[in-house]
Amino acid sequence: MEVAVSMDPLFLAWSSSRRRKFQRCSDICSKLLSESPYDQAAWSLKTRALTEMLYIDEVELDQEGIADIMLDESSIAQVARPGTSLRLPGTSQGGAPTPAVRPMTQSGRPITGFVRPSTLSGRPETMEQAIRTPRTASTARPVTSASGRFVRLGTASMLTNPDGPFINLSRLNLAKYAKRPNLSKTLFEYIFHLENDVKTALDLAALATEHAQFKDWWWKVQLGKCYYRLGLHREAEKQFRSALAHQEFVDTYLYLAKVYQRLDQPITALNVFKQGLDHFPAEVTLLTGIARIHEEMNNMISATEYYKEVLKQDNTHVEAIACIGSNHFYTDQPEIALRFYRRLLQMGVFNCQLYNNLGLCCFYAQQYDMTLSSFERALALVSSDEEQADIWYNLGHVAVGIADLTLAYQCFKLALAFNNNHGEAYNNLAVLELRKGRIEQVGDLQSSYMAAQKSEDAFPEHVDTQQILKNLRQHFATL
Repeated sequence: MEVAVSMDPLFLAWSSSRRRKFQRCSDICSKLLSESPYDQAAWSLKTRALTEMLYIDEVELDQEGIADIMLDESSIAQVARPGTSLRLPGTSQGGAPTPAVRPMTQSGRPITGFVRPSTLSGRPETMEQAIRTPRTASTARPVTSASGRFVRLGTASMLTNPDGPFINLSRLNLAKYAKRPNLSKTLFEYIFHLENDVKTALDLAALATEHAQFKDWWWKVQLGKCYYRLGLHREAEKQFRSALAHQEFVDTYLYLAKVYQRLDQPITALNVFKQGLDHFPAEVTLLTGIARIHEEMNNMISATEYYKEVLKQDNTHVEAIACIGSNHFYTDQPEIALRFYRRLLQMGVFNCQLYNNLGLCCFYAQQYDMTLSSFERALALVSSDEEQADIWYNLGHVAVGIADLTLAYQCFKLALAFNNNHGEAYNNLAVLELRKGRIEQVGDLQSSYMAAQKSEDAFPEHVDTQQILKNLRQHFATL
């Protein structure tokens, strides 16, 4: 006679959580709680599973909105000394290429080889400038407030339970939970990450810190995170400093450096990173943080050195490879840049931007057999009109390089057809019009950079892109 042995539901839920099947874990815990509402283990496990579904790494999330910038009451020096401010990086340092060679963002920072939130930030002087400045990676629409993102994420907690939220925060006795370390930490992460109730999370962290007699470094870090989210940067600095006095931890150094970057104190942030390296030698995240600050301050030589140190520890670090490759390209070393971009391709990075960079590197390295095929791959992988405009703009430069100005004219027209605000395409198109002696068109193109094109024939309605690529292919066959 065979006896069927069923697995313990709580162990099954725990196993599902370990395998990152959080929805299944939550469903099993919900069934257990319906049978036994006071099961603390099932309650804690379900809280943890719901949090992991929407968990966001606070270290990497750093983007200021217009409201956060213009309504900030912290006093910042209007004229900072050279090399001491991220908002006014000034001219190139340490032999880096000038802005005429390497493109700059509207906030004055050099365009990096890797898109990250910190490179998109800047502090405009007026509201009009803030609205006009592109704030996101894929669109020019300004981010009104960074806190809006957290609010929208927090509403996702309602989707996990059709009857409402799992925990009713208004009825919680925070003082009771603060005395239970096995439940309070899970509850805090649920409130902070999923419900996005920063004030309630701050109250719970303050009570738990007091119950721990101000000796628990973990709660001090959470207090610092709450203060940072609320814009109280000096209070966050005190909490992170106090947490480091109790326990050395990599994330704490990253949070503290993030505070100093928001306060526009890059030198102090560099010192914090170097203090962290004293306790955690060759830590990749700390080395990457130092390299990012040097790059944002336009000190490319130091940034490249630290990115190379990152690759010595982690030779698959995509950001370091991309940034080093970008720096070599803008310092007239396309052959070396090509090696780094091919490394990214071997690692499985497969997107439009990579093939676009490969096409440019192949062209300037005189490897014409791979140039056009790379751009064709890039055109096949585009996901937005802005990306397509950039590729046709680069193809226009390729056409100029092979002395076919007619094809270049068509490519720049296509770039404007996909992106009416492409300033570089307007500029190059005006140069081509000037070479043809069409002075009146130059004035129209100049005004079109600030407004819509006046003439109706500015944008091609019926352009055979395949014919343009075919003509380019025939040119490359003769090289």
